[in-house]
Parts: sequence; structure tokens; C-alpha cells
Amino acid sequence: MDFVTEEEKTEDYLFKIVLVGDSAVGKSNLLARFARDEFYPNSKSTIGVEFQTQKVHIDGKEIKAQIWDTAGQERFRAVTSAYYRGAVGALLVYDISRRQTFDSIGRWLNELQTHSDMNVVTILVGNKSDLRDAREVSIAEGKSLAEAQGLFFMETSALDSSNVAAAFQTVVKEIYNILSKKVMMSNEMNKPDSSSFDGKTVVLPSEDNPQPDAAEAKAGGGCC
Repeated sequence: MDFVTEEEKTEDYLFKIVLVGDSAVGKSNLLARFARDEFYPNSKSTIGVEFQTQKVHIDGKEIKAQIWDTAGQERFRAVTSAYYRGAVGALLVYDISRRQTFDSIGRWLNELQTHSDMNVVTILVGNKSDLRDAREVSIAEGKSLAEAQGLFFMETSALDSSNVAAAFQTVVKEIYNILSKKVMMSNEMNKPDSSSFDGKTVVLPSEDNPQPDAAEAKAGGGCC
């Protein structure tokens, strides 16, 4: 899986991915680290919604990940809810050094499920893993919640880059795997529109697309 920043050709797929979680959990820095390999120690809270794109190559296909960074403050909820629509992937982020951000995950997951148009490939991300001495949420607690909700799970650090690319890769690759399986099924059924995904924004219908369970997540298996 290679990351490409230059605009050399039209992408084969466009995946919309959203970053979700409380304010100050590090969503913007996760995106900055992934998209530009940058980190801002004094970054301010996101106002409204921002997005950046990153190109990824999987199996010879060029995928543009359009990643939306949503504000965590309550006063922006009405603005950002519209941006869940069309998302096929999500990073659900909490700060391992602030338990209240972990306790909010259920609310964010519910909001994601309420406002998204379909089942979304979701990874639970415990960010700021570099703050070991300040940890308030254990790895076991994160894994347990992810398994209970059928999510992928990973701890990251935008500060030292740990697992940042891997977290985004997990989501992008799982979306691609789901899409590939659907295209193969369409080909087998001789449907005339089996190749209609190329060059278009990807939409994964909610039916036949449950979230991966814990066993499948660990194995990197598909969810449909």
C-alpha cells in the first residue's frame, strides 16, 4: 500500500472518511500527520468542518481518501451532522489520558449511525498513546468496547506517528475489500453495471454490510 501526493491521474475510487470524537482528542493532528506528516503542538480547536485528501494505492488501484475533520464542540453539532452523509469510513477517536472522552464514545457512535446513510467501516482509536504516565483508559478497555460494538481498534500517537498511517490504512483497505467483493458478486451475476464504481464516489448500501465482528477485525476480514 503506497501513499501518493502528486496529482498525476484520476483516481479509481473516492472514499469519504470522517474523524469523530470530543474536542481536543487530537483529530486534527491525526489528519495532519497522515496527510502531511506534520504535528502542531499548539493546534486550536477545529471550527465547523475541514477536509483534506490523500491518495492511496491498493492492488494497482488509486484511491482518494477524502478525510473530514469534524469539530468536537457541542455548538457545532448542527453544522457537522450534515457531513456524515455519504461517509463510508470513520475514525472514532478518544484521548487515552482523558476518561471522559472515552465515556463519550457511545454518544458519538450513536450520532454516526444516526446521520450516516449506510453502515460505515469504523475503527476505534485511542489517541495520545505517548502519554503513558497520564493514561486513564487501558488498552484492554478500548479493545473490549471495540469488540462489543464490532469495530476495529488501534492506539495511536499523532506526536510520534505511532500507528497513524496504519489506522487510516485499516479503514481504507476494509472499504476497498467490501467494494471488491461486491464487484465480484456483480460480475458473477452478470450484472451490466458491475464496473460502474470506477471513478465514482463510493456508496456502500447498508443492507448486506454489517460491521466486522471482533474476530473478523483481528483477521482483517471483510464484513459482508
